[in-house]
Amino acid sequence: MLTETDALITIDDLVRWGASRFAAAGLHFGHGTDNPRDEAHWLAAHALHLPFELAAAYGGCHVTAAERDAVLALLRRRMDERRPAAYLTGVTRFAGLDFDVDDAVMIPRSPLAELIEQGFAPWTEPDAVRRVLDLCTGSGCLGIAVAAHLPQAIVDLADISPAALAVARRNIARHRLQAQVRALESDLFAGIGGDDDDGYDVIVSNPPYVGAAEMEALPPEYGHEPALALAAGETGLDLVLRILRDAPDYLADDGILVVEVGNSAEALAAAVPTVPFTWIDFERGGNGVLTLDRGALAAYHDQFAQAVAAL
Repeated sequence: MLTETDALITIDDLVRWGASRFAAAGLHFGHGTDNPRDEAHWLAAHALHLPFELAAAYGGCHVTAAERDAVLALLRRRMDERRPAAYLTGVTRFAGLDFDVDDAVMIPRSPLAELIEQGFAPWTEPDAVRRVLDLCTGSGCLGIAVAAHLPQAIVDLADISPAALAVARRNIARHRLQAQVRALESDLFAGIGGDDDDGYDVIVSNPPYVGAAEMEALPPEYGHEPALALAAGETGLDLVLRILRDAPDYLADDGILVVEVGNSAEALAAAVPTVPFTWIDFERGGNGVLTLDRGALAAYHDQFAQAVAAL
């Protein structure tokens, strides 16, 4: 006896079936795609061993019974487990590059990709960027993308989690950047060596910044990501304020700090109301990313220190 899925004979059939079931199941999208069709397309392409771009070109092609079963198994796992697609495939794309991911790291999705592709212009001169620190690196996506787009830069990736650093090292090797990028175990700046007095030209960070109330309200998909990469105290500022306080000690004289704070931007403005943050606009969407140069960070150091003490 035929089942409804036996009638799915092309890639497009499978993608349409998955998209309609995803929508009916009320899945959340935000870990690489933002809609059910793209999510189903991504998973189908992976199951069929096709690049995402080629799956659409082959959309009208028939699948074998084994291929159909493989796609359906992945689509059903997405619904049954509420696990983000990137964890099911083990890979995701960021700033035009593919990265290994597993549940030891947050899935890359930061608007910082756009800024990295521009070499941090206009906030600094791309050709002048020689040393970069990616703080709270997770998968290493920010720093590795920097190295790929700014081949003259030496990049340090720092994270407190040994499991996350293992993923970051796999990604360094994946992109053959061992000569340009290294991974360091560090609780924020604590493990960053002082062997180079010149400091970093850019410190970029997507640290944990989710407050307690927001953590409670997150969709189930976020429960598969490590809480260490998301939760940051009652207001979401536990790490951000420490970064702002300590960054001047690790920046070059004309260096800049770029930090994503997401929905905690309002809490940050309330905690240090006189600090003149520059909030970056992105053509491809996204918000909650600030930048300050070393001079401004040093000038407002006492306010950041007081805010840290008040946490």
